[in-house]
Amino acid sequence: KPPRRPRRRRRSPPRRGLWQRGVRLRRRGAMLRTRQPPQQAWQPCAPTLRNALRYVPAALHATLGPEFLDELRTRGRIYGYRYRPRGALRGRPLHEYNGRCVEGKALQVMLENNLDFDVALYPYELVTYGETGQVLQNWMQYRLVKRYLERMEDTHTLVLLSGHPLGLFRTTRAAPRLVSTNGLMVGAYDTAADFKRACALGVANYGQMTAGGLCYIGPAGIVHGTYITVLNAARKFLGVPPDADLAGVLYVSSGLGGMSGAQPKAVEIARGIGVIAEVDESRIAQRARQGWVSRTTSDLAQVFAWVHEAREARAATSIAYHGNVVDLLAYAVEHDERIDLLSDQTSCHAAYEGGYTPVGLAHADAVALLATDAAAYRERVDASLRRHIGLVDQLVAKGTHFWDYGNSFLKAVFDAGVSDIAVGGDARRGFRYASYVESLMGPLCFDRGYGPFRWVCLSGSADELRATDAAAVACIDPARSSLDRDNHAWIRDADKNRLVVGTQARILYADGGQRVRIALRLNELVRSGAVGPIFVARDHHDTGGTDSPFRETANIYDGSRIMADMAHHNWAGNAARGMTMCVLSNGGGVGTGKVVNGGFGLVLDGSARVDDVVRCALDWDVMSGVARRAWATNANALTTARAWNDAHGADAHVTLPYVADDALLDSLVPGDS
Repeated sequence: KPPRRPRRRRRSPPRRGLWQRGVRLRRRGAMLRTRQPPQQAWQPCAPTLRNALRYVPAALHATLGPEFLDELRTRGRIYGYRYRPRGALRGRPLHEYNGRCVEGKALQVMLENNLDFDVALYPYELVTYGETGQVLQNWMQYRLVKRYLERMEDTHTLVLLSGHPLGLFRTTRAAPRLVSTNGLMVGAYDTAADFKRACALGVANYGQMTAGGLCYIGPAGIVHGTYITVLNAARKFLGVPPDADLAGVLYVSSGLGGMSGAQPKAVEIARGIGVIAEVDESRIAQRARQGWVSRTTSDLAQVFAWVHEAREARAATSIAYHGNVVDLLAYAVEHDERIDLLSDQTSCHAAYEGGYTPVGLAHADAVALLATDAAAYRERVDASLRRHIGLVDQLVAKGTHFWDYGNSFLKAVFDAGVSDIAVGGDARRGFRYASYVESLMGPLCFDRGYGPFRWVCLSGSADELRATDAAAVACIDPARSSLDRDNHAWIRDADKNRLVVGTQARILYADGGQRVRIALRLNELVRSGAVGPIFVARDHHDTGGTDSPFRETANIYDGSRIMADMAHHNWAGNAARGMTMCVLSNGGGVGTGKVVNGGFGLVLDGSARVDDVVRCALDWDVMSGVARRAWATNANALTTARAWNDAHGADAHVTLPYVADDALLDSLVPGDS
């Protein structure tokens, strides 16, 4: 029986006239948005209605059918708004949830943290981040998942197929409690058009990475990676010493959404100057309220006046420019403003769906154009992208250092008709500007096993989070390398930098050994009663969990970066080794058909059983990626794999390559690289 349909003032959507495609409205601090209206490829509506009505008893179909049809016609999807619980959702303390096992309660914390008004981009549509990345497809699925998690015992596994709860099945204590997949299309149908149609039909979910992976922690989840990227870009391109900060260095980019919103905070922590363009004023207001950006203005002269002031004082600051990044770059070119580091974090994987606002249109005007004339909107986006890359080229010629941030920006430029952005005019061969994985994060972090490890204190206690910080600091030797020195300082100062958004969570770019040591220490704290249960996980953007030639595996050059074997084996291996949650998804960051990504979650309950899982599974999770990178002959991965082999002796072994001599190959096949 469905809940009583509430008064519109409480929680049903606003009047239809307000619900145009892309309009954002404030309600108790949340950003609300409708979805794209139905297009021709999504017709007819009857199969979509039939699929949605499967979630409710037949006696209610006559009542809910017209309601669901109205949602489909006006919003492009069926969300089942009336099934959304009243009020705000958030990741509450573990003890406040109903459940028969700690894992079932922990997964409820993570689920609802992904839908927190401060965390999720469009919580009423279950969109967590990246414009379209959903936790689940609709609120009927949410209700069922909640019920299953409350009934879950420690010998159950809940199976999710693109958000649909297939059922709660008996298994063993050592098996995962949750196995989930999102949008895994059959190859011939893994196209943008077919994926959109499958989503509209309610049979596919675009889970991005940690949205469908239930472990998104807001911009706090990406801020350390952004900090490392910008800091090491300055070291590599500008000659900043390894022990120095970014005083006087200007970083310019765009986007203040779920992932891109970490940029201003990361630059300020690195003591640099950050200018981030954002067309949506509500996102600027949200980041300012959360303390993730220091100054805001729509005046470009004021932007650069603040930049000059900070440069002269060698002071850290972050500036949100309310406007289009193309206008910002044009101003810099015209006024000969020096930009040291430049990138872009708009949602270019969904450039024609509102992820990239074309220059010359205010945000509201762009929304209206997309709703009324998608073809004209596409033309404006393409023209804007062509102008955008032209300005980047001019700035680079003046000494600016640019990189693609793995958001499909260069692919979008290529699709807009700039064929010379690709090597030899072929996007499969890469682009003339390296991505940040190719030039920075790949060799520096992923090849060495460093990646975005994270943990969540399920009690919701800030004091417990500080206790975990102290435990993590004790596991890091700052003298071992520059990365470890940066990591030690990062976690030491994490509380001071006010990084928490949503539940009490922390991010740390740790390597395999550090992840194992930290997790064991945290489990010991749980066992002693010093802290409550802890959920450890990682971003899917890591050394072994994700295959994408456009981002995570872009620095693999043996021809295998188009393969997705690693992500599948990583996911299956984590399931076999007893992780609490194992997730595998199509898409994420660069869009569907361009990436397969996997993630995990593990509940630390203080038991010896979990100690064994930590030692086995966390090590596998990292080394499966390092081993693949070593086989591709990546130098840092080879060094890391050899050290791992030496440490494990006869107990375990990574297959290492015999590297062919380039001179020999050139003598055999001259000029054929």
